[in-house]
Amino acid sequence: MAVNKELGIFLRTPINKPIAYYLLVCLISTLLGSLFLKVDLKTGFFFVLKYFEYVLVYFMVANHLKSKGQARNYLWALLITCVIVSAVGMLQVPEGGRVTAPFEGETGEPNTLGGYLVFMISITAGLLLTTTSLGLRLIYGSMAFLFIVPLLFTQSRSSYLALVLAGMAFLWLSEKRLIILIAFIFAGLLLPFVAPKVVTERLSFTFTQREHRGQQIKVGGATIDTSTTARLRSWGNVTRDFTEHPVLGFGVTGYGFLDAQYFRVLIETGLIGLFMFLFLLASIFRLTYHNFREALEPFDRGLSMGFLAGFIGLLVHAVGANTFIIVRIMEPFWFVLAIVIILPELEAEVPGEERSLKSLK
Repeated sequence: MAVNKELGIFLRTPINKPIAYYLLVCLISTLLGSLFLKVDLKTGFFFVLKYFEYVLVYFMVANHLKSKGQARNYLWALLITCVIVSAVGMLQVPEGGRVTAPFEGETGEPNTLGGYLVFMISITAGLLLTTTSLGLRLIYGSMAFLFIVPLLFTQSRSSYLALVLAGMAFLWLSEKRLIILIAFIFAGLLLPFVAPKVVTERLSFTFTQREHRGQQIKVGGATIDTSTTARLRSWGNVTRDFTEHPVLGFGVTGYGFLDAQYFRVLIETGLIGLFMFLFLLASIFRLTYHNFREALEPFDRGLSMGFLAGFIGLLVHAVGANTFIIVRIMEPFWFVLAIVIILPELEAEVPGEERSLKSLK
């Protein structure tokens, strides 16, 4: 911005208002929580600042993007990064335990790594389904397979479910429905025989964990494992406690740790915050789906379709994780979102300093 005076801080896009509304609610609820409740102002401030960081990533990309070639280069950088992360993850497999991302210290977060991999697999699959180049098909297919391997070894049930829902989204979005359906059936029949033992054990563990008296609940006659039980009980606690501050919540970080995005938004920012959060998600979905429907070039269509499928997967993943506040998921998410939103402007060949997205409203 210092070099290019024509660049503004915030490019005008159709989701600016939903972004501003949600961030404003987070800021107000946190300030009120620091004044009247249990929010530590320093902790809450830096958490909210992290949300602003994601938005700045979005606007930096949107402001700087000027050509399709630039968009492709950025995307290759994202894919190569995921290749490196996946390779590091695969090196952890012989050690046993759950695969986690680099730079996490002794205690990893395999669930959030799983969410990141689901999103990147979706992007790669979207490009794979639309490219007309045999060479690119081989590259994208190899990448998707590489990304799936560490995903399986994260042993993240939320990520497994998210991947399934993302795959089902392709049945809705792609014109190659028959091929995708056959691949689904083939994978479903083959998976029980080729899936790593840790994957099948992790899935069955949900209902076969030995009894821990008082630490497990029963759903439909089936005993749920302690981890899932703790999560379900935390949801119940939220639905009970949020009535103490139903409008703006306890403030960001004001309630304590909660590993479920939608319930966390509800308890921290109240009904107003939850409404603005869902409004933001709905606005993102509406706009990117519009761009997907209007896209003509294979790259544009593949990237938009992959983003939508990955977005649907992350919406499911967020049921059991704080998906939309995790750095490793949200930075690539907002990065790709900016590319998908700006692509129609690149098609129109409008100069960077004159770009406006009023036509997409």
